[in-house]
Amino acid sequence: MTGPPKALKLEQSHGKGSVRVARVWRGSDGRHSFAEWSVSVSLISDCLSAYISGDNSSIVATDTMKNTVYVKAKECTEITSVEEFAILLGRHFTSSYPQVTAATIKIVEKPWERILVDGLPHTHGFKLGSERHTTDVTMYKHGGLRITSGIEGLALLKTTMSGFEGFVRDQYTILPETRERILATEVTASWRYTFDSLSMVPGKPYCFTERYVNVKKVLVDTFFGPLKEGVYSPSVQNTLYLMAEAVLKRFSDVASVQLKMPNIHFLPVNLSSKDNPSIVKFQDDVYLPTDQPHGTIEATISRPVSKM
Repeated sequence: MTGPPKALKLEQSHGKGSVRVARVWRGSDGRHSFAEWSVSVSLISDCLSAYISGDNSSIVATDTMKNTVYVKAKECTEITSVEEFAILLGRHFTSSYPQVTAATIKIVEKPWERILVDGLPHTHGFKLGSERHTTDVTMYKHGGLRITSGIEGLALLKTTMSGFEGFVRDQYTILPETRERILATEVTASWRYTFDSLSMVPGKPYCFTERYVNVKKVLVDTFFGPLKEGVYSPSVQNTLYLMAEAVLKRFSDVASVQLKMPNIHFLPVNLSSKDNPSIVKFQDDVYLPTDQPHGTIEATISRPVSKM
């Protein structure tokens, strides 16, 4: 195959985004399980001729990718996590097409939760929850693997045990220092597994679903602290670091954690005027949720790389 002119460099991939698929699993006991996914497929393949000379003979059509998602979902006869489904799709695309050298599968799972009726779980009833389970899996033809899982939309708030003091002050700073404020955020978290080949992936059913639930619990528990006394947060930065550190300490198969935590502001309300500087003092129990830009804190914390 003739490559691009020497003066040019071509890096390419093609794929299908936002393929929506829902899967119902019907148990022999009459209990149903349900999952709704938005699946995106991206293929890296040897198809330079399509770009250079208009020869499409090596292109896997995006229609094929979409239909493959539906077929493979149908073939999942057992309840399947987003990670397992992404691995399954990655294996299919890299093994079925000689020209495909790598496949990246991204999935966002909509948070349908089983509903309770009179305190008991309904056999086939579900309600929409909040935070979403995500995964980003890259599969290489030679067997290499990269798995990242995550959470989107994890909204957390505590009404005390938070402050912000000692920050840089200059002529543009009007923010007062405080040791008593509401701390609210919407966590976006992702964690990369140490598995770098299919042989390293645990064969235990539901292992990724269990890890997702447990990582979320560690993040939430670290944010809030003990049940009654809580834990003081001197900054979102410190809380973010402690949350990521706790995940790395707890789970040896997690190589790194990335957290994004916007600081959602609730400002204490006090009514005053020029003639009466303090008409009503609310003592920090009435707040104004603000629409002003949130401060966003983001960091990736990784395990040290061992030296050979």
